[in-house]
Amino acid sequence: MKSVVFFISILLLTSDLAFAADTVNGDVQQQPVNVTAIAMFLLFVVSTLIITYWAARQMRSASDFYAAGGNITGFQNGLAIAGDYMSAASFLGISALVFASGFDGLIYSIGFLVGWPIILFLIAERLRNLGKYTFADVASYRLEQKPIRTLAATGSLMVVIIYLIAQMVGAGKLIQLLFGLDYSYAVIFVGIMMILYVSFGGMLATTWVQIIKAILLLSGASFMAFMVLLMFDFSFEALFAKAVEVHSNGISIMAPGGFISNPIDAISLGLALMLGTAGLPHILMRFFTVSDAKEARKSVFYATGFIGYFYILTFVIGFGAIVLVSTNPEFIDPNGGLIGGNNMSAVHLAKAVGGDAFLGFISAVAFATILAVVSGLTLAGASAVSHDLYANVIKKGHADERNEIRVSKITSVILGGVAIALGILFENQNIAYMVGLAFAIAASANFPIIFLSMFWKGLTTRGALFGGFIGLFTAVILVILGPIVWVDILGNAEPIFPSIYPAIYSICLAFFATWFFSITDKKESSKLEKENFDAQFVRSMTGIGADDASAH
Repeated sequence: MKSVVFFISILLLTSDLAFAADTVNGDVQQQPVNVTAIAMFLLFVVSTLIITYWAARQMRSASDFYAAGGNITGFQNGLAIAGDYMSAASFLGISALVFASGFDGLIYSIGFLVGWPIILFLIAERLRNLGKYTFADVASYRLEQKPIRTLAATGSLMVVIIYLIAQMVGAGKLIQLLFGLDYSYAVIFVGIMMILYVSFGGMLATTWVQIIKAILLLSGASFMAFMVLLMFDFSFEALFAKAVEVHSNGISIMAPGGFISNPIDAISLGLALMLGTAGLPHILMRFFTVSDAKEARKSVFYATGFIGYFYILTFVIGFGAIVLVSTNPEFIDPNGGLIGGNNMSAVHLAKAVGGDAFLGFISAVAFATILAVVSGLTLAGASAVSHDLYANVIKKGHADERNEIRVSKITSVILGGVAIALGILFENQNIAYMVGLAFAIAASANFPIIFLSMFWKGLTTRGALFGGFIGLFTAVILVILGPIVWVDILGNAEPIFPSIYPAIYSICLAFFATWFFSITDKKESSKLEKENFDAQFVRSMTGIGADDASAH
């Protein structure tokens, strides 16, 4: 009964917002109401509400809430990881980058993909054997709990918040285009939906939403790429030639260097995307949903295949949008730009190749994409607060499970409010770039500590603490002082830090600080931490002593 009432309230809210959109300032350009798109959108909302209701009935413990009881198979988890990773930045943002810059947009696709071999060969198995619910369980395995978990939770929250900004911008633009809503109302609507899904469904609901979303997104993107290539007799040469002909930058869209011409920036971005993947809390958290290390390896294997295939499709979709969207007056606003901005190029392409029905499908899939990712992100952020800070720092490992879950739900509400506010503030930023910033922070604050805690015997609590916080604050400060925040957001004339990609500096500084403060640590406790490395290494490699997730 509660689910029915909630669904009715969503329908009423949707109709109220649509009506409000029709009565706002007359100079705001309104889009024709796409009944098919709205119907398919609401169908997905209803489906995910049913999943959430079912998952809430299955949830009986903290293990169920954080890790779905450890009962997800490797194939299912691989699909869920792909669904979690193929975010709005992937579908909307990368397509927009290719649409605007051509070949250079591919640098994000490659960067997002190359981090997965690192996870496969270095992270996944050891993480599953050592951890429980979050990567802080691994980082603090032989180090002091309180400072390391505080560090891990801080880094996780920073990554989650910036990543959420990208998803909220994509969601706001999508709902604005689909319903004709004011952008701010659209972001608020999505934020409320996000809070409701995460608070009631936990990891089980998040997993199945991600699986369904991955299947729908791969199917929709495959159809879009197929239809684009069909128009050119499956000739990439003909597609590229036509794109060069119609694009304002001409042949230059087929050459690298237009988007990122500085070699240092290119390397910095590459490092952020490659190492940041292995430091994303919502991705690492997924390896605790499977039963053992073997299933964790399978998860990465399947996820890498799905993700690699998808990024090939985004390249075709981007060039298809250049040819079919930029030349169609239906998709151009009175100022000569794309309706909804470049981030909506893939959505416009859906209508160009499949009409209103397929536009409705892709719009629902794009919303599913955002919903799945924000659910995983919010759950990761809430887990960092409830499991790492509340249960293990404040309560010192003696927290009641019910109170721990309650703290997690309260944190979800707070994160939702923060995401709404920042999503409105960063409205005009490219969402793929915003995700790049999140990757830079993950690569600077989280990855060095995870990697060194598992592979370097000399790591100490002091070294991890100094290295992690130095990497975190360096990345954040350089982002604030860089062109995007200092100039575009704060309105200053010149940036203090000239580059928009700080990862090469913050990552190197994090590794150096971790090494330096570890080797100069002469405390007695640090000797015991080093001695415990051998036992940790044996468990990480063999799984001896590691129970399944539900038994932790």
